[in-house]
Amino acid sequence: MKAHVSSILLGVRDMDRARRFYTEGLGWKIRNDYGISVFFDSDGASPVGFYGREGLAEQVGTDPEGSGFSGLVLTYVVRSEARVEEIMAEARKAGATILKPAGALPWGGYGGTFADPDGYVWSLGYSAPGTDQPYAE
Repeated sequence: MKAHVSSILLGVRDMDRARRFYTEGLGWKIRNDYGISVFFDSDGASPVGFYGREGLAEQVGTDPEGSGFSGLVLTYVVRSEARVEEIMAEARKAGATILKPAGALPWGGYGGTFADPDGYVWSLGYSAPGTDQPYAE
């Protein structure tokens, strides 16, 4: 198995709320809306979408009532501290829970962390010394 993710599906409790958060709040564009799942334009990266939480749990054979930190963090690397601040503000305005405000990181970078309305953790980061960063933008 290669170190590659073909797509990322987030199990959400409220499809309409998730759609509003990612489209109106963060400005994502919907590529496909199948009713039971939604996928966004990915600009050549792994597609990201969401699926009803109960349906997705059933599909993969698990209980939909997980709670607490799942151990999964979605990372978004940008090219400036200012862009980290901009995205954090967009997320806050869209209804995200700010878990860690933007600021200097112990390893020398700059970043912040928020959770979407379903609790999925997004870590934003910037590192000036990096030359091979997996930039999202």
